[in-house]
Amino acid sequence: MSSQKQVKRYLAYWFQLGKKVVFDKNNVAVLVNPVILGEHYSQQFEDICKQIFSPDSGDCYLEGTQQTVAELLLPDWEVEDCALCQMPIPIKKAGMPSPICPCNDLLTWPNTELPAPREPINSNSHLRGICDRLYKIQSNHQ
Repeated sequence: MSSQKQVKRYLAYWFQLGKKVVFDKNNVAVLVNPVILGEHYSQQFEDICKQIFSPDSGDCYLEGTQQTVAELLLPDWEVEDCALCQMPIPIKKAGMPSPICPCNDLLTWPNTELPAPREPINSNSHLRGICDRLYKIQSNHQ
């Protein structure tokens, strides 16, 4: 079963590539931009996630996919990285797999010349990790 955190990551990555979330109840497609502000998700992204995960919103799904967000939270589904594009995709644990990756209709993806979508990063922790790794490398070479 995918957790809300995994589904949120899935949505964040695809929003960064311009995919929208479609709300069937009122036939509206929403794109959030920006997704990340500094070390956190943007307030706009957090707000739309609250709406997406709310049972009052009805069925909603990522543009170009067939699975609703509610389905992804059931035990039958997991969110894993696509073998082709390394983006998070829904995978059914049993039965027929999803027919296509959401990147199928993105003509310019995968594109290794552009920065890949990502989650928010705590810059201090990230830099501290790099320093620690460099220190270990230096210590091993002495």
